[in-house]
Amino acid sequence: MAEFDSELRQGSGGSEMGESQMPLILSFVADWPNVVTLIGLCCGVLAIFFALHQNYPAAIISILWAVTFDWYDGVVARALPDRSAQHRSIGAHMDSLVDLVTSAVGPAILLLSITDFSAWAYPGALAIIMAGVLRLAYFDVFGVDSNGTYAGITIDNSPIVISMVFFLESFINHNGFVVILYTAIVVMAFLHVAPFRTPKLGNVFYYIFTAYVVAATGGYAYILATQ
Repeated sequence: MAEFDSELRQGSGGSEMGESQMPLILSFVADWPNVVTLIGLCCGVLAIFFALHQNYPAAIISILWAVTFDWYDGVVARALPDRSAQHRSIGAHMDSLVDLVTSAVGPAILLLSITDFSAWAYPGALAIIMAGVLRLAYFDVFGVDSNGTYAGITIDNSPIVISMVFFLESFINHNGFVVILYTAIVVMAFLHVAPFRTPKLGNVFYYIFTAYVVAATGGYAYILATQ
């Protein structure tokens, strides 16, 4: 693995460059796809903040927009074919790291918070985080195959499923809701590392997902306003 890491760094111009040739870290912020990725990170951290304060409608709104920006950074990147190889490589690594925060740590914090950090919630929280780490590392190495499919379900599906589950919170008792949420998170953790192949989604799904995020934002904003 160390040999692979060395080759990866050499391939991206990392280890063979002299110090004077190394680009500034902040220079990669002056790149529209990376800006979109960082906005998504801000939304993901905001979701964690709201979850820790048990403001779940605001947390769900934030995490959905985190996923939205995560999806659209790729759209912006494809619209800029002249980006340098370094910007593409840094952007890909940033995307994975932000995915881990928003789609693994975020759901884990939601589960821990809603159970008042009960010890029995920790296995579920660890499951989604470990599945996220494994999946993102695997995808960074193997990516999409020649048929346009990848292993398991992408990690950014977890916040979408969780946002749907949270709509049930107002209709069932707290203990029942926690069991459903816990089950959903554990199932998603398994699906992220499952051996079956999943086709890469087309542009139509982006529009469907965006429409869902807008509608869900309205729904959770109403819940927030009437609490």
